Amino acid sequence: MADALELDALWAEFHRVVNMTSQELAAWLRVNDASEEAVAPPEHAGAPTGEAVLAILQKRRIDLTEDDLDVMYEVVDTVTAETGSERGPQRASEAEETRRRHRLMTLGHDPSRSRL
Repeated sequence: MADALELDALWAEFHRVVNMTSQELAAWLRVNDASEEAVAPPEHAGAPTGEAVLAILQKRRIDLTEDDLDVMYEVVDTVTAETGSERGPQRASEAEETRRRHRLMTLGHDPSRSRL
C-alpha cells in the first residue's frame, strides 16, 4: 500500500479531477449504459472503470484497496491527459467533443464544470 503522504496526495488529486458527485456519476452511468451509442473507449474500459470510481467515491480513505489505488491513478492520469494542454490549438468537431465529454463523464469528470 502507498505511504501516507502518497495516499494523501492521490486522494486529493483524485477528488480534484473527479468533479461529479457519486449520485451524479451513478445517474450518468445508468443513462450511458442505456444509450444506443454506449461503446467503451478502446484504450479505457468505460463502464467498469466508472463503476470502480463510483465505489471509491462511496468509501473512506482508510478502506481503499490496492485495486482502488490502481483505478485512482488511472483516472487521474487519463483525465489529466485528456484535459491537458497537449490537446493543442486544434479544435475538435462538436461530435468529437461530445464523445470526449461523455468518455470523461464515465470516469466522473465533467469537463463543462471546470478547467484543469
